[in-house]
Amino acid sequence: MLRTFLHSKIHKARVTDQLVNYEGSLGIDESLMELVGILPGERVDVYDITNGERLSTYVIPEEKGSGKIKILGAAARKINLGDELIIATYVQLTEKEWTSHKPRVVHLEGHNRPV
Repeated sequence: MLRTFLHSKIHKARVTDQLVNYEGSLGIDESLMELVGILPGERVDVYDITNGERLSTYVIPEEKGSGKIKILGAAARKINLGDELIIATYVQLTEKEWTSHKPRVVHLEGHNRPV
């Protein structure tokens, strides 16, 4: 039996850019993606700490070291510039696998730099 567990989390990411007229996705600084193991095109769940909105989308890399977190497309109608987010991915594991699984979590400060 497979069960779903947290795989990675970026905690307190602050939205730096917002663009409604885009196909839709979430742009994340590539260095943050690498830090927690998120891949380009991977599905993420986004939880807006500021307003309580929740949504799922996919990731596109932003310039490494830029600190950019971009809300694009329809999501830009639910999440605003400056909002704080939790960005999470999940993985399905067997009972044997989950005993050794450790999620990759990074906490950010106000300029999207790891604490």
